[in-house]
Amino acid sequence: MDLSVRAPTLEWRGPPPYLFARMPEEAADAIAAIAREASYGWGCIPVTARIGDTEFTTALSSAPEVLDVPGLPPVNNDHVLAPDGSAVYASGNDFHVWEVPLGSAPDGGAAAGAPRRITPEDGGLHFLHGVSPDGTTLAYVHLRLEGEDWWAAATIRLIGVDGTGDRAVTTHPGPADGSEFTPDGEWILLNTEQFSEVPGHAQIARVRPDGTELAQLTRDERVNWFPHPSPDRKVTVYLSFPPGTTGHPADLEVELRLVEGEEWDAPRTLVTLFGGQGTLNVPGWATDGSAFAFVDYPLDG
Repeated sequence: MDLSVRAPTLEWRGPPPYLFARMPEEAADAIAAIAREASYGWGCIPVTARIGDTEFTTALSSAPEVLDVPGLPPVNNDHVLAPDGSAVYASGNDFHVWEVPLGSAPDGGAAAGAPRRITPEDGGLHFLHGVSPDGTTLAYVHLRLEGEDWWAAATIRLIGVDGTGDRAVTTHPGPADGSEFTPDGEWILLNTEQFSEVPGHAQIARVRPDGTELAQLTRDERVNWFPHPSPDRKVTVYLSFPPGTTGHPADLEVELRLVEGEEWDAPRTLVTLFGGQGTLNVPGWATDGSAFAFVDYPLDG
């Protein structure tokens, strides 16, 4: 989509062409209407826009809409859409993965159906991170506590969206997280500390869904988390923390790094920002692979 806009306030958020435009309040209704029409009611689409001679990638979006979902516990930031948009899967604060059917309300807005818990009562904590391309299987992180240590054992598991077939992908106690299927379903990308003797030194890796062929992909001094392949399989973006970071904490200067194809030894830093936890935990790519969503933290002043 081509769009011409005029914005009184512009802020560069990383190297060109990444630009943030503060639109005048009187334009909000028009922007929301275009976004809803172009995204079949869901209200957020990536667009290529121009301001003068500058072309940039941005998104059209209406204001956030709160969905009332009785029976769903409070949820965290781990949420993933079904490939066909029929449901959203989310990590609840009860440490289980839930399914929430999605639909349209009579007024054209979004509506939610009755929630359903997917993960079993097995004494562990469950955190969602990915869904298979065919929409049948979820990839999640299974934590088993030892005293106050949440990361005593963190492994990747798969489970059917119907709650059946729960099985391990990784079994090594070295913490693993950030599991996401590649678009062809042949691999699961993840971050793991298995390849390092330094606590917290996570690197990006991949493994077959059956748990075979685990291989390290990034090899550097930084702490790398949450790999997300683009739908067109051309690039992968991930979140990179400073050396020495343990876990994926908030309030740090972090980088969003991009890998083209299989060039894992030559990542490119797209954006350096203030963020961390919640910046890039789960998939956020546009369906055509032209842009991805992320969260940077607001700074006063």
